[in-house]
Amino acid sequence: MEYLLKSYVVQFRNQFGYNSTEPINFNSLLQRIDLLTVFKPLSDDFSGLSFKRYESRFMLINSNHSVGRQNFTIGHELYHLYFDKDFTPHKCQTGQFPKKDHTERMADIFASYLLLPEEGILQIVPEEELGKDKIRLATLLKIEQMYGSSRAALLNQLLKMDLASKSFMTRYSTMVKAGARQHGYSTELYEPTGEKAILGTFGSLANKLYENDCISESHYHELMLSIGIDVSEIVDDEED
Repeated sequence: MEYLLKSYVVQFRNQFGYNSTEPINFNSLLQRIDLLTVFKPLSDDFSGLSFKRYESRFMLINSNHSVGRQNFTIGHELYHLYFDKDFTPHKCQTGQFPKKDHTERMADIFASYLLLPEEGILQIVPEEELGKDKIRLATLLKIEQMYGSSRAALLNQLLKMDLASKSFMTRYSTMVKAGARQHGYSTELYEPTGEKAILGTFGSLANKLYENDCISESHYHELMLSIGIDVSEIVDDEED
């Protein structure tokens, strides 16, 4: 199974012009491929959702999760959109690696390899730290910051690579933001954005149709509400 998923990751990276170790800026990628993506606050057990019909693809991401976790969820949803042969839209809780749900486990493992390529990790880890439980906090932070990963996702990947034990994972799962600050890093990666945002041209197309009198104002508002944007709220905010 993992060999198949690794081949999918290679295929995906090649398709969109990334080499085997290059960090992926997911926001830039989603805009480049014009994949309509909505970020909005959701309940904690709702990481994301995706939908596709013919060539159209849509993704919903929970902005109440940390930026690193959002990146993992994007990778998870990309598996569903590009490689899940029996795709059915559903609410996802990512990063659980559930043994009883084969498809969700496949999506989580794909996200791990896409976000945190093994070859890239091995290039960053100093030779003296290559071994189980030998990696230092400074190296963990360097990997996370380079690849835009949450601590949980990185520790799980290191566990699969036999570079971390369960006790190592427990030790480094706490005080993440404090450790980042002590080493001079911004903590943005480990914090939620909590905002409503849209990537993709759907909103621009709807606005153009409205400005060219192709659709009514009410229809424009309806289209924007379909992607989670209340235009009247935006106008009210500007007036305030």
